[in-house]
Amino acid sequence: MASLNHPGNLKYSKTDEWVRVEGDEAIIGITDYAQDQLGDIVYIELPWDSGQDLALEGKFGDIESVKATSELVSPLSGDVVSANEELKEHPEYINDYPYEKGWMVRIKLSDPSQLDALLDVDQYLKYLQGR
Repeated sequence: MASLNHPGNLKYSKTDEWVRVEGDEAIIGITDYAQDQLGDIVYIELPWDSGQDLALEGKFGDIESVKATSELVSPLSGDVVSANEELKEHPEYINDYPYEKGWMVRIKLSDPSQLDALLDVDQYLKYLQGR
């Protein structure tokens, strides 16, 4: 796990999603740990149309790797502003650049106080060690 990257400026969920806040919006993806556990990602299903509502801890898509298919769980509630269309053709961006080109959705936050329940990088790393 020492070689995995977990930026200090992000928030993390116990379901291995990361969140970067920009004003009243949040960008969501999966962590380097999560993509490492999944293996090579071959397909992703996201809410491609803007305006769709994401519920806190609700399913917002599926991610398929050579090992398994997993549900994506939203760490926040809000309306989808955009999804990363490049992932349709290049799902491997999630493996190669989980925090840059591999982002998944951008949402307009419906309840910014939900951010308080997410983990900072130190809490997330401690959580990973306990798994």
